[in-house]
Amino acid sequence: MKTKITELLGIEYPVIQGGMAWVAEWHLVSAVSEAGGMGIIGAGGAPADFVREQIRKVKEATDKPFGVNLMLMNPEADEIARVLVEEGVRVVTTGAGNPAKYMAMWKEADIKVIPVVASVAMAKLMERGGADAVVAEGTESGGHIGSATTMTLVPQVVDAVNIPVIAAGGIADGRGFAAAMMLGAEAVQVGTRFCVAAEAITHDNYKEKIIKAKDIDSEVTGLSHGHPIRQIRNKMSREYLKLEKEGASMEQLEQLTLGSLRKAVVEGDVVNGTVMAGQIAGMIDRVQPCGEIIREIMEQAEALLGR
Repeated sequence: MKTKITELLGIEYPVIQGGMAWVAEWHLVSAVSEAGGMGIIGAGGAPADFVREQIRKVKEATDKPFGVNLMLMNPEADEIARVLVEEGVRVVTTGAGNPAKYMAMWKEADIKVIPVVASVAMAKLMERGGADAVVAEGTESGGHIGSATTMTLVPQVVDAVNIPVIAAGGIADGRGFAAAMMLGAEAVQVGTRFCVAAEAITHDNYKEKIIKAKDIDSEVTGLSHGHPIRQIRNKMSREYLKLEKEGASMEQLEQLTLGSLRKAVVEGDVVNGTVMAGQIAGMIDRVQPCGEIIREIMEQAEALLGR
């Protein structure tokens, strides 16, 4: 399937893997890229040296296109931005801020810049700043979220900008893909389903938590301080919401969640860790290789769009 995004990024299928911290490392990224999608390394809060190492490992594993997601709140964001240039990365997605300060350097290095946005205003700002495309991410997504749904956000962003739009949030199969195309998107970004991919290093407990999740099992923490995060309900999220309701300070809440994503993803503590996953988790029922995931999405979508 050819779209503006497959042409822009040089990929076979318009399926982008979300740059999920601790999950999206070289094993998953290279597998997605090898399967014809676009694998994205999740820099998260990792140091620059770790990101450099991940880039080199992906290059050893595949010669297909891949990218890096830079979380702009990372303390080493400036250094990571330079690493992307030094290592010859071709695509960068950004989150949690405005990448304007790096745009000239990245453009000079011919890096395609694709910010993740949660509003029309931010999409327009990114286009004016030189972005090659944007990911319009709805509130159904796992992890850090905005307030607009994918169904309402994507068409409004498509109408507001001239650059290609990638739809994200609540997309895990060909039906979601086809719906995104009908809304005007040129590709989709998939996160939660790739969390349970066979190649993902995600702990088995984390994968099982997603597979067993029902449609109503996710909840949002962090609304009180303006940094909402969607995750699957557990002991930690209930304690967090209780503290929020009692008016706990940002410092108290941060102490509760310090290192909690790694605790869940790497150590498998899905009781006291943060199990980030989207509302679509209730549709995911098994572990599959990346190639099978992408093939299923595309076959179902092409049948629907053809019909």
